Amino acid sequence: MRFAIGDTDFLLDGEPHRVLSGAIHYFRVHPDLWQDRIRKAKLMGLNTIETYVAWNAHAPQPGVFDLTGGLDLGRFLDLVAEEGMHAIVRPGPYICAEWSNGGLPYWLFADGTVGVRRDEPGFLAAVQTYLEQLAPVLVPRQIDHGGPIVLVQVENEYGAYGSDPVYLTKLEAMHRSIGLTVPFTSVDQPMGSMLEDGSLPSLHKTGSFGSRATARLARLRQAQPTGPLMCSEFWDGWFDSWGEHHHTTPAAASASDLEDLLAAGGSVNIYMFHGGTNFGFTNGANDKGVYRPIATSYDYDAPLDEAGRPTEKFHAFRAVIERYAPVPPLPASMQPGGSGRLDPVAGVASGVGVGSAVGAGSAVGSGGVGLEARRAPATDVAVRLDRVAPLAALLPTLASWTAHDVPPTFDALGAASGFVLYRTEVALPTGGVLTVGTEVRDRALVSVDGVVVGVLEREHHDRAIALPPVTGTLELLVEDQGRVDYGPRIGEPKGLIGDVRVDGELLSRWTAAPLALDPIAPAALSALADAAPAAGDVLAGPVFASGSFELASVDDRYLCLDGFRKGVAWVNGFCLGRYWSRGPQKTLAVPGPVLREGRNEVVVFELHAAASRTVCLLAEPDLGHTEG
Repeated sequence: MRFAIGDTDFLLDGEPHRVLSGAIHYFRVHPDLWQDRIRKAKLMGLNTIETYVAWNAHAPQPGVFDLTGGLDLGRFLDLVAEEGMHAIVRPGPYICAEWSNGGLPYWLFADGTVGVRRDEPGFLAAVQTYLEQLAPVLVPRQIDHGGPIVLVQVENEYGAYGSDPVYLTKLEAMHRSIGLTVPFTSVDQPMGSMLEDGSLPSLHKTGSFGSRATARLARLRQAQPTGPLMCSEFWDGWFDSWGEHHHTTPAAASASDLEDLLAAGGSVNIYMFHGGTNFGFTNGANDKGVYRPIATSYDYDAPLDEAGRPTEKFHAFRAVIERYAPVPPLPASMQPGGSGRLDPVAGVASGVGVGSAVGAGSAVGSGGVGLEARRAPATDVAVRLDRVAPLAALLPTLASWTAHDVPPTFDALGAASGFVLYRTEVALPTGGVLTVGTEVRDRALVSVDGVVVGVLEREHHDRAIALPPVTGTLELLVEDQGRVDYGPRIGEPKGLIGDVRVDGELLSRWTAAPLALDPIAPAALSALADAAPAAGDVLAGPVFASGSFELASVDDRYLCLDGFRKGVAWVNGFCLGRYWSRGPQKTLAVPGPVLREGRNEVVVFELHAAASRTVCLLAEPDLGHTEG
């Protein structure tokens, strides 16, 4: 088959073709649930799946490129093909996506000499290596090789960042040099000169917007006089940041905008069809004068919610799409009021969309629960965290110390994210005021002789704190709350930036240690399991606590931490991500494939304090979100 850009339309084997796409980021969804989410996209009437490629997820350290498990992009694309659907791939190298560092590896900028998103030799050389590592996955899966990929995007909303046609020309040539032959696109907002600044004549320009579709398409047509009109990021919702309200858009209004877009003959990629979750420490952040870390949930108010269930928006969009393209019949479980689960008899009829669906009864990977028959979820499970150990007790299993004259950055320590503990000895018989010279990135828990005395918050531009009298150990437990993913602060280092002083006197002779938390060190789990059962109902942090629970059957669950303030949670060693009582997020998603029949283990790292030592595994999600 062949996919091309014609004078007025996309052409599939020479015939006009409308792209009806939805975004699913494979790196935000458990791999055993990929097929379930893809199949549900087809049930909404879509014929294409779009995904970014998160470079930093595949390359967590120099010399590493991981394409296994949840990073098996080839398998994800093969599942798209099995559903008879096409794929749009956006390898960046920059992706934004509210993802840590916009997808760029932290180590690329560690020595301060490599450029960011520009025509700089060090950056371009790294990008060339990255694309060559992707080539064996992408090249044979292009449509003209019998695969699903029909479009590849070069860079991402570059017009909002800069205007460097030399950089874009070299980047386009690199994509071609690895063997990519399908049409290339760019995307920018139809505002100002972004469409022109972020593209080249050889890249088909597409737009990113979520409303006023008719006006946006008119501006896009000015910048792209020929060929199909496409909104390749139709924003149907928005992301959430900690401490802000939960963002929603009315289903009827979004459906009306989608109607306008399709009525004008446009193609679309719905961003997002299914958002998923920022598991572990993968969330990004924004900083436009005030630092705002992004929440663990990436629900996005999408047609398929974080729990994989169809929303009102799913049905509203499907009703619009079926006026312009054939849609498959909807199983009873996907009807309004249904469970939202697909079982072995809920297949998608063949011949709908761009090809035939895979057999309806196929399982989802090894041990997958997405399409298998699933029993009705059990009642909620309360879990008592009966094993408790302070951070200090587990440090030998979590930390490897190094000595430094001044506090090193996370980047210098080889720490992509998470926590670093800084320690020095001080003699302050009358106390003093501790100051960090430039910035705290992003949050520091300050302790003297094991007693927490306060917090320095980047969001509040905190750089100073009063210390009580102390002759002993000063510690700063610094959390990277998410690397900035948008704008000029992409690529900045994390940690304590600048000198650390007390009453103007420089503090030196530091030791520092990143904490092994994602994945959590097995030795730490063993030590926690061996801890004596704790009495009382409260927790004083920073502290680890664990408890076990039994399940007769596995299904998606949702961890509720009412009474806890801020920290990180794991189930069976899988890092669910961060929680924070400031909201708007109320529960952490626990993918069914993470669980097992019989005994399961939950671990919580609470930084401050908890009013209870009981957490709850909910059978149904609480997606109400606090309004903050």
